[in-house]
Amino acid sequence: MRHHNNKRTLNRTKGQREALLKSLARSLVLKGGITTTVAKAKELRPYVERLVTTGKKGTVASRRELVAHVGNATGKLFEISEGYQKRAGGYTRIVRLGRVGKRAIESARIEFVQ
Repeated sequence: MRHHNNKRTLNRTKGQREALLKSLARSLVLKGGITTTVAKAKELRPYVERLVTTGKKGTVASRRELVAHVGNATGKLFEISEGYQKRAGGYTRIVRLGRVGKRAIESARIEFVQ
């Protein structure tokens, strides 16, 4: 039974999963929106929302924390965070695109809300 195991494992080990989320977050910040699977998008949403909230603080410590998570996209993330100063959460949206490809995996687009 999976009591108190709320995270999706995405069929990966912890290190692979963390690397995947960092990569997806970096791409989302740089491009403004990405297309991925629904499960990955649902796991990415709280990860990115935490990063935006950290970016809203604007301190040196928050900048260092963001560098550890999104690397060279930190400046862009701070720009995005400035636009959400009066917003108390809900910075991203997930739009389902339906089934795509031979494997018929349901895909979704995750993007920042304007």
